[in-house]
Amino acid sequence: MPIINSLLDTEFFMLTMAQIVLHMHPDVNVRYRFVSKNKKRIGHIQELNQEIDHLCSLRFKDDELEYLDSLGIFKKDFIEYLRLFQLNRKYIKAEIDNNRRLQIELQGPWISTILFTIPVITIITEIYSKYQSINEKGFHSVEDTLDKGEQRLAKKIEYLTTLLKTGQLSGFKFADMGTRYRYSHYWQGVVIEKLKKQLRSYLFVGTSNPYFAMKYKLPTIGTMSHEWLMAYQQLGTRLELSQKTALRDWINEYNGMPGICISDTVGFRAFLNDFDLYLAKLFDGCQHNSGDPTSWCVRLIEHYDKLGIEPKTKKAVFCDDMNFETAIEIHETLNDMIDITFGIGRDLMHDLGIPPLDINFHLVECNGGPVGRIGDEPRHVYCEDPKHLAALKEAFKIED
Repeated sequence: MPIINSLLDTEFFMLTMAQIVLHMHPDVNVRYRFVSKNKKRIGHIQELNQEIDHLCSLRFKDDELEYLDSLGIFKKDFIEYLRLFQLNRKYIKAEIDNNRRLQIELQGPWISTILFTIPVITIITEIYSKYQSINEKGFHSVEDTLDKGEQRLAKKIEYLTTLLKTGQLSGFKFADMGTRYRYSHYWQGVVIEKLKKQLRSYLFVGTSNPYFAMKYKLPTIGTMSHEWLMAYQQLGTRLELSQKTALRDWINEYNGMPGICISDTVGFRAFLNDFDLYLAKLFDGCQHNSGDPTSWCVRLIEHYDKLGIEPKTKKAVFCDDMNFETAIEIHETLNDMIDITFGIGRDLMHDLGIPPLDINFHLVECNGGPVGRIGDEPRHVYCEDPKHLAALKEAFKIED
């Protein structure tokens, strides 16, 4: 059975970004770079290409479109656009280079390529994970891997249940944000079903995967990604105004729902400089993706205080490689000061005893010009063009 069988099997923020791209930037062209930080080579190129072929045959189903329409976020013209939508194979090319490394070219109209990235990442991860699940004798042991995953998941649920009984989890909330990291589509379904059945609904509050949100009647979680703010570095505004313009355009499109914004595309300090009273009032809160999470949240709280906004009315979302132990520690420190939610990714969706991949698609070019990100730690800095990286640092007053 193919790995991806629904175009809803993605991250919710890809759909929200697709709508605003359709409405505001339908003629923009982009290029993505596939990045793998794993030393081990990723192969099985024929299988990968067959899966991409199948992905490009999919269309949104009527019940999926009815579900998206019911959320009250997407506009009628976008729903009808999705009714006609199909990923075009000509925009993506996957091959093994002379160094036996996987290379993927993904470029074309932004509206036609944006929905490729998450499904292709999940396809690569699932193929890789399947072949990693081989024991020393050379026999496939996917069942053994899943058994180990179930054991580890049971311990996590037991850990949370015990803390819940003692009252230590008062106000604690988390969501699944692990689609891009998952061991498999099947495993993500297993995890979500068990979390829904065994944990209280105010503890497990939803998933960023709209397919599973629809299937299990859960809230959908997510708004935008760094890609949205990065693209504005080449969309006609002055570089130093690009972040603020991207956030204001988001408000114009969505009127506050969904309303969590990314805070580290060009560093958190530069974000706070742009996050004025207008934006801080209209967005529900911010998402942490790099740097120390506790100090980030303290600075966010101080910023709301400075603007005269009660921090408890705003949200702080943590999802930078979160696990439950770290999340609970942060919760105990900061929960009385601001509304906190945690997004758990790898720790839920790829904790089965085999090493996960660390892969992604980075937006590197928009309308023929370079774009980049400068997160709050070195692993979250990327830009193909040194001159553009230097220009970003100068525009946003970022010190080396």
